[in-house]
Amino acid sequence: MKIRTLLLSLICAAAVVPSVRAAEGKDKDETVLGNHMDKMGGAFRKLKRQISDATKNADSLTLVATIKAESAAAAKEKPAWHPEDAPKYQAQMKDFIALVDKLEAALKAGDNAAAAKLVEDLGFAQKKGHTDFKKPDEKKKKA
Repeated sequence: MKIRTLLLSLICAAAVVPSVRAAEGKDKDETVLGNHMDKMGGAFRKLKRQISDATKNADSLTLVATIKAESAAAAKEKPAWHPEDAPKYQAQMKDFIALVDKLEAALKAGDNAAAAKLVEDLGFAQKKGHTDFKKPDEKKKKA
């Protein structure tokens, strides 16, 4: 009898868990622009950790290519928050891409000091763009 009760409890739990996870996923606003930004963000975080290491320049160039492709695709989108500011957003993305191009050139030249400075500049540009165009996170606001 105890085994049947346990088995029934496990089956019920297995049925409920996927719906709970699906509900968690719906809290996050997923957009095409957000997907591009997520891919860019992952590559950028890894790049920041390794930019000073000249032995990883080949991998860094691959990450820069990802950032460049995703930022070019993201520049074609409109921000969901303040879509009326799309021209300003696209101008900022154009400036961001120009910095990415400079970073790529510095890495190809083997100038990791300049590349590190450009990564820092990209970080500032990212923060400015997020301040201007990313909807504030309600969870962070409450904390």
